[in-house]
Amino acid sequence: MTAPGRRSSTFTRLLRHGFTDPSAAERLLESDQLAPIRADPVLLDALGRTADPDLALLGLVRLVEAQGHHTAERELLDTLVAAKPLRDRLLGVLGASAALADHLARHPGDWRELVTYEPQDLHPGVAEFERCLAEAHDPVSLRVAYRRCLLSIAARDVCGTTDLAQTAAELADLATATLRAALAIACDAAPADAALCRLAVVAMGKCGGHELNYVSDVDVIFVGEAAGGADEGKAVQAATRLAAHMMRICSETTVEGSIWPVDANLRPEGRNGPLVRTLSSHLAYYQRWAKTWEFQALLKARPVAGDIELGTEYVATLAPLVWHAAERENFVADVQKMRRRVVENIPVAEVDRELKLGPGGLRDVEFAVQLLQLVHGRADSTLRSGTTLDALKALAAGGYVGRADAVQLDDSYRFLRLMEHRIQLFRLRRTHLVPEDSADLRRIGRSLGLRGDPVVELKREWKRHRAVVRRLHEKLFYRPLLDAVAQLATGEARLSADAARERLVALGYADPAAALRHLEALASGVSRKAAIQRTLLPVLLGWFADSAEPDAGLLNFRKVSDALGKTPWYLRLLRDEGAAAENLARVLSAGRLAPDLLMRAPEAVALLGDGDGGGLEPRARAHLEQEVLSAVGRAVGGEQAVTAARGVRRRELFRTAAADIVASYGTEETPVVADQGALVDQVGGAVSDLTAATLAGTLRAVVRDGWGDTLPTRFAVIAMGRFGGHELGYGSDADVLFVHEPREGVDEHEASRAANAVVAEMRRLLQVPSADPPLLIDADLRPEGKTGPLVRSLKSYEAYYRRWSLVWESQALLRAEFVAGDEDLGRRFIELVDPLRYPAEGLGEDAVREIRRLKARMESERMPRGADPTLHTKLGRGGLSDVEWTVQLFQLRHGWDEPGLRTTRTREALAAACAAELVSGEAAAILDEAWVLATRVRNAVMLVRGRAGDTFPSDGRELAAVGRYLGYGPGHVGDMLDDYRRTTRRARAVVDELFYGA
Repeated sequence: MTAPGRRSSTFTRLLRHGFTDPSAAERLLESDQLAPIRADPVLLDALGRTADPDLALLGLVRLVEAQGHHTAERELLDTLVAAKPLRDRLLGVLGASAALADHLARHPGDWRELVTYEPQDLHPGVAEFERCLAEAHDPVSLRVAYRRCLLSIAARDVCGTTDLAQTAAELADLATATLRAALAIACDAAPADAALCRLAVVAMGKCGGHELNYVSDVDVIFVGEAAGGADEGKAVQAATRLAAHMMRICSETTVEGSIWPVDANLRPEGRNGPLVRTLSSHLAYYQRWAKTWEFQALLKARPVAGDIELGTEYVATLAPLVWHAAERENFVADVQKMRRRVVENIPVAEVDRELKLGPGGLRDVEFAVQLLQLVHGRADSTLRSGTTLDALKALAAGGYVGRADAVQLDDSYRFLRLMEHRIQLFRLRRTHLVPEDSADLRRIGRSLGLRGDPVVELKREWKRHRAVVRRLHEKLFYRPLLDAVAQLATGEARLSADAARERLVALGYADPAAALRHLEALASGVSRKAAIQRTLLPVLLGWFADSAEPDAGLLNFRKVSDALGKTPWYLRLLRDEGAAAENLARVLSAGRLAPDLLMRAPEAVALLGDGDGGGLEPRARAHLEQEVLSAVGRAVGGEQAVTAARGVRRRELFRTAAADIVASYGTEETPVVADQGALVDQVGGAVSDLTAATLAGTLRAVVRDGWGDTLPTRFAVIAMGRFGGHELGYGSDADVLFVHEPREGVDEHEASRAANAVVAEMRRLLQVPSADPPLLIDADLRPEGKTGPLVRSLKSYEAYYRRWSLVWESQALLRAEFVAGDEDLGRRFIELVDPLRYPAEGLGEDAVREIRRLKARMESERMPRGADPTLHTKLGRGGLSDVEWTVQLFQLRHGWDEPGLRTTRTREALAAACAAELVSGEAAAILDEAWVLATRVRNAVMLVRGRAGDTFPSDGRELAAVGRYLGYGPGHVGDMLDDYRRTTRRARAVVDELFYGA
């Protein structure tokens, strides 16, 4: 006897074997019914392998009790211990289905159906199921026989003898046999009606597709004809009575429950139409009145019962209409609308639990596959399967779906269907909702082989597969221009010009004739490359149309494809990597800069993918500098070295521009980045780091080419302006100062000549005409401006700043930051200028007045003639200059006392001023918003036009493209300009208060 407070060894073993209520299980094992096998270890091991050991044990005890006499009990228990196939099948069913356990308790002899294990028992078909149902002559006996067959299917399923597709096919075959048996019962009950008519039962939906669930409506359509010269009207009436009776036999509840509802609502006119029609009536309806979804439903049509010849004729007669449904007006839009309506009708409380209809559910896969079948199946008969997984396999084989996508969809669809099967099998109830109870989730998880932490693992796998389906479904299904492909004339291998022209014009293509020439060049032929292009083009055309320059996007895509078309990875990247195709479409249609950069080195398209190409994340300055210096080190001669450095710069500019465009436009996988300031900082930081690395590489190349390893003077490059502030735009010059310091023993004049020669050669090499964009070096912020020497020694800077420095120079030095060359010299230069830019006790009133005077003069003198001051991003009202001068005044006045203000970056300094309570939070937010917006506009202008500009473009398409980059849809350019004026007007009011003291 177990001591009080201690667990018995049986209790512990039960816990180890997966029982959740070991106390109850221990009592059941101690019951008289299991006494003969209680000590046999195989029993506990077998129970532990089931989905729910507690449920399986309870079901076993009930089954033994139901045997009724000792001999039958001994037969069951002896066979259970001796025969592993029976043990696995019987306990597997009892652990997965309370409903089938109830059936066995009511019909205790049916366990013998699981004993035989012959090859013909492993995969029965319609004929085998018909033999099993042959003795059923009324609705009750039919239900008993049906459950007996279902028991064997479930046993093979839960034991893994059959996979999902085989199980679904067996369930469909059992449904076929059951419909035939039910129709036979109906005909026996009304022989006169049976003699009058020919009645065909055509399965639809999952039954027709040979992929049925455990519990599902069996969708059918009835076709009737007169038999033996009978009157057609009377024959149809007789067929209707037989059909209605057959439906009741299957659907009505008896003492043995029901089988499943037979649903004929997919018939013409739905539930309002006649239950049975003649073939000619069906044909007339589909020719004149049928909606798009009705042709979609006919994909699954399969004759299963009654007059098979008539059913086959029905399918053959309607097939041409099905495969030409894609030619119907608004075909794709209708299918998309139907799918959206299904999702919208799900109760909000159930959306996240909907396995079938919810986002990322089974219906997403089925709709996507069916749409692609209808579009491409007209010319490719290999796609005409009613079974989802077979059709998906055929779509992949034909190049209509990427192989990797097809594998993922297949895997996820199988997992979701298995979940659905296990949920329905428990109570044999029609449901697609994932249960919330942890015990139910545990049983489902264990039944799918998740034995570590079944609940957690099930939720994780379900979430993962839903995400896969959602992503791939949207990629395959929501193709804005699939209807252009849907207008292919039968037999042709390329897009039809006549069918596509109108669509192209409607979508904003200004030159549809040129667009069609590009399409024909890309998609003609029978090669796999052309097949993949035909698959890609519809969705690409839709993305191009979403931009302000669809024609340019298509033209650029053709150029890239011509350059890379023979490269094996290119089309595979676009087809198989979720982000690459859309990223490329966005980049190619967003303006001139990014495509120009890409055309100079098309292989950079690899950066747009999801894989190992580097992606669109900006690279750290240290990595950039290392790559540039390595490239320079491998090159022969200064020109070749700087060409290599400029090549890296071109590629990285493309990476930065592409990332900016994708983040601004958003894609199916990544939404628009909400934090516009973060985008501005990312672009400014990336371009500034890239410029610094390019200058470092150029300096190394020039010194090595002219002086070997050591220059006669130490040399450093100091970034100024937006460069020093990490705020460079795509078209910004590099504002710099050059400083040198003669090495020991070197004559000062010789050192100066060397330093000036370095600067001259750097500027020349960075501007040599080539395929790479030039980098202009601007040293106008040096002492004495354009009239002063390009390079000074550190001592010369010190002497100048001590004696002659003006307040504007102190202001300019707020942005000074070492970027290349001798690091120690750069550090000492920064130490030299710190007292100038952060003067002790701050600026005096005279200096403040001078800064205000300079700002006012700049506003009046430097604004371009004819420019709209409300829309000029740099010098206009509330623009960049307004915000930056206001922030810099705070730095000059308070930087000595507030460490946070000692930064070269505008937004950081503004945030520090707010933290120090020098400016209110509201005012700081207004200034920050205006500065970010003006910077974004400047970046947009450069991306769109391919050249820098401080004002909005005057060309309508270019202006629309800027608007699209800023998040304004078609027709909202006026809103964009109004918003810009409103934002900068508010900023100017703050500037007037804080800068001018108004």
